[in-house]
Amino acid sequence: MHEEVRAVLRTVPKLAGVVDTLPVDADLWAAGMDSLTSVHVMVRLEDHFDLQFSEDALTRDTFGSIQAIAAAVSAVVASREGVTR
Repeated sequence: MHEEVRAVLRTVPKLAGVVDTLPVDADLWAAGMDSLTSVHVMVRLEDHFDLQFSEDALTRDTFGSIQAIAAAVSAVVASREGVTR
């Protein structure tokens, strides 16, 4: 999941140049993420994974690192799969 999230982040211009050098737990906000960039990230993740983040998930912590994003995506996917079973 981390590499798939990293691939999505590569499509966001503000992060594209740095995302491949970051450890999965690195602070994306320190690496150049800002509120507008986080919206771009959210939209691209929703499109890529065909999901929608809840309003509760739209926090700085959720988009704080590749690891945090992967966990949030996994939680949404698991929740969705639990509902459809």
